[in-house]
Amino acid sequence: MLHDRYNIQHSLGKKAGRQTLLARDTQTEELVVVKLLTFNHDLEWDDLKLFEREAETLKTLDYSEIPRYLDYFEFETENSKGFALVQSYIEAKSLEQHLKAGRSFSEAEVKELGRSLLEILAYLHGQHPPVIHRDLKPSNILLSDRTGNSVGQVYLVDFGSVQTLVAQEGGTITVVGTYGYMPPEQYGGRSTPASDLYSLGATLIYLTTGKHPADLPQANLRIQFKPLATIDEAFSDWLEWLTEPALDRRLASAQEALQALEEGKSRAEIVPQKAGEVTTLMTRERVLWNAIWRSAALGAIVGAGSVGGSVLFNSMAYSVYSSKLALLVNILLYSIFGGAMGLGLGFFNGLVAGALTNAFRKLSKRGLLYRITIAIATTVFTLVLTLAVVRMISPSWKEVSVVILALDIAMGLAGQLFAHWYLRESRKIAQKK
Repeated sequence: MLHDRYNIQHSLGKKAGRQTLLARDTQTEELVVVKLLTFNHDLEWDDLKLFEREAETLKTLDYSEIPRYLDYFEFETENSKGFALVQSYIEAKSLEQHLKAGRSFSEAEVKELGRSLLEILAYLHGQHPPVIHRDLKPSNILLSDRTGNSVGQVYLVDFGSVQTLVAQEGGTITVVGTYGYMPPEQYGGRSTPASDLYSLGATLIYLTTGKHPADLPQANLRIQFKPLATIDEAFSDWLEWLTEPALDRRLASAQEALQALEEGKSRAEIVPQKAGEVTTLMTRERVLWNAIWRSAALGAIVGAGSVGGSVLFNSMAYSVYSSKLALLVNILLYSIFGGAMGLGLGFFNGLVAGALTNAFRKLSKRGLLYRITIAIATTVFTLVLTLAVVRMISPSWKEVSVVILALDIAMGLAGQLFAHWYLRESRKIAQKK
C-alpha cells in the first residue's frame, strides 16, 4: 500500500531508478498507474527534473487519448524512498505488444493510426507553451482491440521525456529519446513540434515495413524504407516528408501534416511558413481554377469581339441593316451570343489545361516541353470543339471563319498565359524550399 491509498497489484515495467505499477485506488476503487522515481546512488538531477516536469505537464492536459493526472506525492518505505506520480489507467496493449503478437496493419489502418496520433500531437503542440513528447514510439502508443471498421482507439502515454519550449529555452538541455525514432536535431538537445512528427513517421514506417527504423538502411540520414513498403506512392512520399532529416525541409506542424495526408498533397502544394501556418499555393483546385478563369475570360472577350466585329463588317459590306439602331442592336445581341460561346469554350479549354497540368506535374519541370504540350492540347481541342459548334449553328464556313480563327488563337494564348503562371508559381515554391 502506498500513501495509505494505493493498493499495488503488480509491476508494469521497471528500469534503473524507475518503476511503473498497476494499483487500485482504495478511495475510488479504480485501477490507476503509479510511476515511482526512487532515490539511489544512480539518481541524477536530470531524472528528477524530467519526473517533476512529467507531473506538471500532465496536470495541465485534458484530452481523452492522454492519461489523466491524479496525484503526486513523496513516499518512503522500509527499503526505499522517492516520488510517485499517479495517473489514470488505460486498458489497452501497446502498439509494440500488438506487433510482437503478430498483428499486421493494412495501409488504411496505418493511415488511420497516423490521423489519430496527429490529432493528439496537434492538441499537445497547441498548448501554451507547446508540449513536445520527444519519445513517440510503438511502446508508448496504446491501441485497443479492433471495433467494427476501426483500427481501435489510440492513446499516447509515457510523458517522461516531455519538453516544453519554455523549459528548453530557459534551462539546460537533456538529450532523451529512442534510437531509430529520434530526429537528428534531438541528438543535439534541440526539439521542436516537428521533432515529434519525425518520430511519428519512423513509427509508421515500422508498421509498413515490419522492420525497426534503426535496422533499415540510410542514405544522407534518410531512412530508405520504400523498397520494403507496399504502399501507394503518395503515402510513401508523405512518410518520407515526415522523416526528413533537415528540420527546415520537414513538415512543420501536426495540422500541416494532417492536411497533407487527408488531401493527398505533395510537397509542391504546401509551403511551410511557421509552425501551424500553411500557405497552399499549388493545390489541384487552384491549378484548375486558374486555368478555367483565364481561358473563360479571354474566350468571352474574343468571342464577343469577333462575332460583333463580323456583324459590323457584313453590314458595311452588304448594307444588311436599314438603320443604325438596328445595326447596334444586332451587334449587341450577336456580341452577347459570341461572348457566351467564348465563355463556354474557354471553360472547357481551361478544364483541359488544368487537368493536364494536374495529371502530369513532372512535365512542368521541363518548362518548354510543358508549354508546347499545353499549346498543342488547347489549340487542337478548341479547333475541334469550335468547328463542331459552329457547324450546328451556321452552314456557311466563310461567315464564321474569322470567328473560328480568333477563338482558336485566343484559347492557345490563354493556355500559354496559364502555363506561364504555373511555371512562375512553381519557381516561387522551389525558392522558398
